Amino acid sequence: MVDPSAAAYVAASYVQDKRTGKEPVLGGELREKAVWVDEAVCIGCRYCAHVATNTFCIEPNLGRSRAIRQDGDSTERIQEAIETCPVDCIHWVAFDDLPALKRQLDAQELLPLGLPSPARLRRQLPRNTSHD
Repeated sequence: MVDPSAAAYVAASYVQDKRTGKEPVLGGELREKAVWVDEAVCIGCRYCAHVATNTFCIEPNLGRSRAIRQDGDSTERIQEAIETCPVDCIHWVAFDDLPALKRQLDAQELLPLGLPSPARLRRQLPRNTSHD
């Protein structure tokens, strides 16, 4: 059984003369390209998840956007979500590239957004507590 959070990574390329069983439920054809969020670059602004609600969600542990369905929204709606991204971390890629991109992402150490971490610099000077 496929993990629902990884479902967007396992879609196969659409071959015109063969049915794969992974065609969109809503009756359309698979796109020529898949949508991919580079979570290492994502800042968690949530713009894409607000525009294309059936395609993107915010991963609860890291606070970064993730593509959860390749057939969730229209191509136009997904493109609109891509264009709203302030850090340009959402891309159209070949379906066959998804497993390698997932492995590359899994190999990176991503820290939750907005939480303190050892990698961040600590305040060196004390806070000014006097109220002159």
